[in-house]
Amino acid sequence: MADLITIDDPADPRLSDYTGLTDVELRRRREPAEGLFIAEGEKVIRRARQSGYEMRSMLLSAKWVDAMRDVIDESPAPVYAVAPELAERVTGYHVHRGALASMQRKPLPAADELLTTARRVVVMESVNDHTNIGAVFRSAAALGMDAVLLSPACADPLYRRSVKVSMGAVFSVPYARLEAWPKSLGTVREAGFRLLALTPDAKATSIDEAAPHRLERVALMLGAEGDGLSTRALAAADAWVRIPMAHGVDSLNVGAAAAVAFYAVTAGRPES
Repeated sequence: MADLITIDDPADPRLSDYTGLTDVELRRRREPAEGLFIAEGEKVIRRARQSGYEMRSMLLSAKWVDAMRDVIDESPAPVYAVAPELAERVTGYHVHRGALASMQRKPLPAADELLTTARRVVVMESVNDHTNIGAVFRSAAALGMDAVLLSPACADPLYRRSVKVSMGAVFSVPYARLEAWPKSLGTVREAGFRLLALTPDAKATSIDEAAPHRLERVALMLGAEGDGLSTRALAAADAWVRIPMAHGVDSLNVGAAAAVAFYAVTAGRPES
């Protein structure tokens, strides 16, 4: 059982995991290097623990102590109780959910390891907006995608904003990095996947006509907001698919497009 430790000094070194959370570049460099990530909010903290992530410490405002009492009692990690004003000074933003936890990362699996058992995967290229990463993971979990593969330029799924937007879904869908881009797409194809590039290009086949849900193994490729998939990624695909649009709308936000496409990929899929 962890002890509840009251802290009233924002410079206390025990709070170092939580300092400067709004400095995106600092967090991008520091969190993976130090092997930590931040879970924000009761639901996300619980989902992280349920997914097997070890808690390093927890930072709570007083009103959240009772709500998190079972977590406090079950974990040996230190729990720091602070005033909301102090939490804001430490983190650099308003911690409106009142509960933060520093969690230990787990080693990422290799891409070929995930491809061995998966049948429906999403491949993201240069999706570097953390909100979009979180939205895509949430849809992938909800709609039954088996795994996520990330190009080297994609944002970190365990960055605080990504975890928060996904409501912890980043813990539910296994993911891996494709280090050699786009060469690594050959590994996906060799594992038996048909590479479908999602693009609004008029030359693309309607995703309804492509009927990806009937394919044995599908890898759906998504590009960054605005730019979409690169020329090299499009050239590496087996086929281009698009979501039919009405009222002159030419494209969707990548998070919305992902949800529509995931449903088309997984709907009516035979049970494995």
